[in-house]
Amino acid sequence: MCRVDELPDDEAAVAEIDGHRVAIVRTDDGVVHAVDDTCSHQNVSLAEGEVDGCTIECWLHGSRFDLRTGEPTGLPATQPIAVYPVRVEDDEVFVSLTPQNPIS
Repeated sequence: MCRVDELPDDEAAVAEIDGHRVAIVRTDDGVVHAVDDTCSHQNVSLAEGEVDGCTIECWLHGSRFDLRTGEPTGLPATQPIAVYPVRVEDDEVFVSLTPQNPIS
């Protein structure tokens, strides 16, 4: 999919996997996270927002989401986003589209 060193520091990169847009983030501690790229409050790209620690902020209205759980940590969003399992092998990043936090 991509190499770890291709991911920007403290920013999100967008990947399209089987027609699904995913935001991939490498945080300060070197952990790679993958979440749904669409804000649950508005239908806009989260990858265009800011990353701060383990949260990503939607650029449109400021909703914030925990990259580990998908839970909203700042209004106006009240619904979580999907979090996808990430595996790093030989510096290659692999993302599964089976959410680790099933969203109803």
